[in-house]
Amino acid sequence: MPWHPLRYRHPLQPYRWSTETRVTQRRKRSTTNLRLPNISSALALRTHHDQQNTAIEVVGSVRTVRKQKSLAFLSIGDGSTVEVLQAVLHPDQAQGLSTGAFVSVQGLWQASPPGKKQSHELQAQRVTLIGAADSEKYPIQKKFQTAEYLRNVPHLRLRLPIQALLARLRSESDFLLTHFFRDRDFLRLQPPIITSSDCEGAGEVFAVAGEIAALATPGDGEQAAIREGGFFRRPTFLTVSSQLHLEAYMHEHPKVWTLSPTFRAEKSDTPRHASEFHMLEAEFRTQNLAEVMDLVEDMIRSLVQGLRKKSFLEQLMAAKTTWEQSGTDRLEGDCQHLSSRWDGLEKTSWPRITYEAAMGLLQDSVNSGESEFIHEPNKDAGLHLEHEKYIAAKVGLGQPVFVTDYPRSIKPFYMLPSASKVSQGNSAETVACFDLLLPEVCEVVGGSLREHRLQHLEAAMSRHHLDLRPAHDNSGNRSDLSTGPAGGLGGNLEWYVDLRRFGSVPHGGFGFGFDRLLCYLSGIRNIKDVIPWPRYYGKCDC
Repeated sequence: MPWHPLRYRHPLQPYRWSTETRVTQRRKRSTTNLRLPNISSALALRTHHDQQNTAIEVVGSVRTVRKQKSLAFLSIGDGSTVEVLQAVLHPDQAQGLSTGAFVSVQGLWQASPPGKKQSHELQAQRVTLIGAADSEKYPIQKKFQTAEYLRNVPHLRLRLPIQALLARLRSESDFLLTHFFRDRDFLRLQPPIITSSDCEGAGEVFAVAGEIAALATPGDGEQAAIREGGFFRRPTFLTVSSQLHLEAYMHEHPKVWTLSPTFRAEKSDTPRHASEFHMLEAEFRTQNLAEVMDLVEDMIRSLVQGLRKKSFLEQLMAAKTTWEQSGTDRLEGDCQHLSSRWDGLEKTSWPRITYEAAMGLLQDSVNSGESEFIHEPNKDAGLHLEHEKYIAAKVGLGQPVFVTDYPRSIKPFYMLPSASKVSQGNSAETVACFDLLLPEVCEVVGGSLREHRLQHLEAAMSRHHLDLRPAHDNSGNRSDLSTGPAGGLGGNLEWYVDLRRFGSVPHGGFGFGFDRLLCYLSGIRNIKDVIPWPRYYGKCDC
């Protein structure tokens, strides 16, 4: 068999085109339409004057069709841009075309006549219908449709220009965050989705039945299946956080992180909550809470700067008209409001205030008559959303705000006491933790130093009424564990105590609500409109 330039090569060796092959390819290009990879590439020809009257081919989705007596106008788009390309057709060529259809259009790229909204258009010579759409039954129409309606068709909602833009924003953010952590020698990991532990100890977890038949057990159904052990011979759940599993790597790896799905069985239908969302979590060796906050600040600022370089802010502002058509619950005000959000994230030295000082501000505001809250400020009850909004506005002045050193009684068991008490070996009234509040959106990141001392961790677990059975029985075998959220708080945490029992190291970390930040950056109010396939109480379509 004769040698071919593409047939024999080392796997890492780039393709080498022979002179004959290059000439052949050049001849083919000169005799066919220039097929462009996406609509964005086609629209980029507007700035290339040497490409006027060039024969091109584009493929995409039909946004709208307007038919007149002698002409038809086809708006074509795809996920590469919120803009559309206009093709001018003969009415016969528009037969069978409707919103949602997928087409290929070949023709000449030309400047539009004076006075037209678009500067250039495609004079169609050939139109090929690739995938037809039933115009009468197609759920996505040009008319106004509410966000609630569109959540019922998430598989088709993805075709909206704003949803396509959000998909690209999500993808680019993932890439930039990966680059950020790689540059700082963090190891990206894939922690488990199914777990026998409840990290927060709140019991708001989804139980894993294992077998569908188990749910049909006579009596109390799912709870009976859980008690019987099910598929894993013990109660298991969908993870509420990867933190505990990331901590297991601290012995061998000084810096780790993940971006993975997280699940909460909260029966909450607020714009800020969903049952499935993505959480970025990181753990690294440190004894200083300020270092954890510095990492969070650098991470978000680096992300925003990278997105700005890719013109995502401009694209989001340009997409405002598509929001109005889609019914997306968007940020009120003009584009300058959205721009100011991005500017605030790029500023340096974000304010930091203790929980005690924040409570003082809230109480002073009430006493002076400046504010009236639905929930009276109470240090033992934590910060409500209205309190967080006030603090973010009052202290942040457009920037994010770190609130540190919350009372131990309202935070999870794994947090290290605040620095002033750790050196004395005593238990503190506050713990070394923080919440990051963004203006309007409020809490987006929560982090802390982790309790790395065995006896102190056991004492904290006891205070939170978590299972403290011995790790091994008298025979040397591992003991059975609590039934978790179905029968006792915490689930299987014996293995977590082992991390302290068999050598530990001081460390800290944080959890970052990835989807909430996308809400803030995009100006979309409801997290269910940012998550491509939203799952929330009473809703799990597709």
